[in-house]
Amino acid sequence: MQQMDLNADCDLNLMLVDEDEMTELHIKWMDEPGPTDVLSFPMDEIEPGYKEVAVLGDIVLCPSVALAQAQKAGHSFEHEAAILSMHGLLHILGFDHAEPEEEKEMFSLQESLVAGWNK
Repeated sequence: MQQMDLNADCDLNLMLVDEDEMTELHIKWMDEPGPTDVLSFPMDEIEPGYKEVAVLGDIVLCPSVALAQAQKAGHSFEHEAAILSMHGLLHILGFDHAEPEEEKEMFSLQESLVAGWNK
């Protein structure tokens, strides 16, 4: 599993938006209809082993979509927000889930990191 240590002084923005705003962003950037749960917008391109200060980018989260997903999954909103925030960060760091092997790696890392937050 790929590991990435980041400089603690890196910048990352987290924005919370309503469904209308998320729908606009989803259409504009992904050419997909309707709101989604999370979108990521990377800034500085970094690779594993990068240790300098960087502007990582923006994570945009839609709380109402996250809440609906949390209720459907049977866990708290806080847990869903942690999952989505980590998912967004992993995308910013270059992870993807387009291919089955990539999905396995990304979701395993996401699960592990979120579980570590709850200790």
